[in-house]
Amino acid sequence: MNQLIVRAATEGAASPLMPNWWEVLVTAIGFAVLLFIVVKFVVPAFEKTFAERAEAIEGGIAKAEKAQAEASAALEEYKKQLTDARTEANRIREEARAEGSQILAELKEKAAAEYDRITEQAHAQIEAERQQAVASLRAEVGTLATTLAGRIVGESLDDDERASRVVDRFLDELETQNAGAAK
Repeated sequence: MNQLIVRAATEGAASPLMPNWWEVLVTAIGFAVLLFIVVKFVVPAFEKTFAERAEAIEGGIAKAEKAQAEASAALEEYKKQLTDARTEANRIREEARAEGSQILAELKEKAAAEYDRITEQAHAQIEAERQQAVASLRAEVGTLATTLAGRIVGESLDDDERASRVVDRFLDELETQNAGAAK
């Protein structure tokens, strides 16, 4: 076999292991033209598409981050409003309790004042009625005493001044006896 290779090389015949230089040159030129077309037209199209996608993704990420920041801000604002609302509700509740206590105290005070007024009025009315009863009794007792004294004495005591003195003296003696018995 070695001999066959040596003989083919010496005879000028093309070796199956050695390429033809014209084929290599045509293939290299075709590759260079294809490489030029790819670099000139295909790669910029891919780069443009890649840049557009990268920009869209970055824009989407930026929008998502912005939306996330807005959502966080809205959540914080909501929490703040909720806290403020709870604080306000507690304040209103405490004010209502204080106002209720104040109203209750005022009503108790008014009721006590009304009780005192009614009691005082009742005492005054009782005292007035007692005075009236005492005056009425004095008049009746005086008339009865005068009549009785007149019968006992056998003489008429129609004189008002004398009758008045007799009645007053009689009533004073009765009050003294009642006061002594009460002690």
